[in-house]
Amino acid sequence: MDHSKYNIAYFSMEIGIRNSIPTYSGGLGVLAGDTIKSCADLEIPLVAITMINEHGYFFQQIDREGNQVAQPTNWAINDYLELTPAQAIIKIQDRDVKIQVWQYIIKGATGFEIPVYFLDSNIASNNEFDRHLTSHLYKGGDLEYRLSQEMVLGIGGYEILKKLGYNNIKKYHMNEGHSALLTLKLNHDLCNSKSMTCENTKPYCIFTTHTPVAAGHDQFPIDMAQRFLKHYTDNIPEKVIQNNALQMTQLALHSSGFINAVSQKHTLVARKMFPGFDIKGITNGIHPPTWVSPPFANLFDKYSPDWRVKPDTLTNIKDASHQEINEAHYINKKKLIDFTNQLANVGMDNDFFTICFGRRITAYKRPDLILLTPDKIAQINNIRPVQIIFAGKAHPSDMEGQAFIKRINQIKNDFKNDIKIAYLENYNIKVAKLMTQGADLWLNNPIPGQEASGTSGMKAAINGVPSLSTLDGWWEEGWEEDVTGWAINEPEEKMDQYTLEELKQKHANTVYEKLEKHIVPSFYNNQTHWLEIMKNCIIKNGTYFNSHRMCHEYWDQAWSK
Repeated sequence: MDHSKYNIAYFSMEIGIRNSIPTYSGGLGVLAGDTIKSCADLEIPLVAITMINEHGYFFQQIDREGNQVAQPTNWAINDYLELTPAQAIIKIQDRDVKIQVWQYIIKGATGFEIPVYFLDSNIASNNEFDRHLTSHLYKGGDLEYRLSQEMVLGIGGYEILKKLGYNNIKKYHMNEGHSALLTLKLNHDLCNSKSMTCENTKPYCIFTTHTPVAAGHDQFPIDMAQRFLKHYTDNIPEKVIQNNALQMTQLALHSSGFINAVSQKHTLVARKMFPGFDIKGITNGIHPPTWVSPPFANLFDKYSPDWRVKPDTLTNIKDASHQEINEAHYINKKKLIDFTNQLANVGMDNDFFTICFGRRITAYKRPDLILLTPDKIAQINNIRPVQIIFAGKAHPSDMEGQAFIKRINQIKNDFKNDIKIAYLENYNIKVAKLMTQGADLWLNNPIPGQEASGTSGMKAAINGVPSLSTLDGWWEEGWEEDVTGWAINEPEEKMDQYTLEELKQKHANTVYEKLEKHIVPSFYNNQTHWLEIMKNCIIKNGTYFNSHRMCHEYWDQAWSK
């Protein structure tokens, strides 16, 4: 492989490439994987850096009381990755920490190859603490561990690229702020000084921010940061210190010449969060060949043979018959229902209207919204059958998120004679594919303004599955009422008129009303209209909300500059 042709380095704490490589926790990592796959299809000269995460995020089990039980994930690294001879040493405080690197090659549609490098500190010469720095993704509660991890990713990843022979890197793309410490090493190489000057790195750095939620922005006490980073900088600029802490997002913002948010709405939110920065908007997308089901792939091959590299040609699916759309979806739905019944033993029916909710379980996503008043779902179900499939993990330290899982499972048991509800354990890429491909309706109901983009609904849309969602993230761009799906809130809803509980009840009532009066009757009584909506999801949303379009925008606005 000719390393000189690669001039973009993409850093991400997590990258989700395939189900059998569990080095991701959710949307951020899967988006990173989709980005890299699209770059391979489009022959964009990018190389990716991430962590080995040898114990994965965690393996989720649900006990009989509905409690989440987190188990380590064990996977055979040697079966999927190749250990390279390259090694680098970084200084954490005064310790030498050795890093080795594993390689995975992604081949694009034309055969173009993109290497993904997984950093690994589990080396005998490192001490016990350092050996485990690349073991656990998003380990909660230990700031020294987390800061050390981010030094491995940012500084170690930068050094490993040099050791591997990537000497022509022109752009360093930071996918979230976890890798922002690479700017310290880059600054040193540019001006041969440990005096950190953010301006020096701006022509070379790109930063994508993904979260409007404060917990998603890492910070470390300044005295800790100075101790840990003393070999890389003599001063940490005051402008990246707030509340006596090094703010990783601020470091990335001040060090980058191109900054973007991940939907048009998120761009407005991010500009308010970080005033004074020129924040662009590049809406996220999904990698079509990864997420399109085999039945729809066959249909796309018939009407849009170039869809794998030109997903915008999927407008041609307008020529497909309703019968073809229906048959493709029926196969997907049967696969999901069979899987659910085998796993959860709830006796779901392939002909019943099926709602799916699958994502990280945390408070702002309001996973229990549809079950806020379970009797109302039971009433709808008495008229025409409705069944609901949930899936998602809560972070092991997020007790509120875990309480949602328990509540959903308790309602599932309490209403087992009134509503068919399943909670699928260990949400991952495999389960996400089954759900986004087989659902009749995709449900997404975060508090408006708190979902940066969301991509699960995009995966559903390219498989002809409409969404019922709050107008947040990508859905504000993809929504056309009763055309591509339905909105839970009004476009200009005045959030400050309500408490969060009042807003939640208001939105739950809207979900019940739209299901009862519009969505469920349309599904059962007006199949022609329903199948037109399914087509619209592909034609209007699948053609745009994909990572090929997204990568073209990154190339035009940032990577090629």
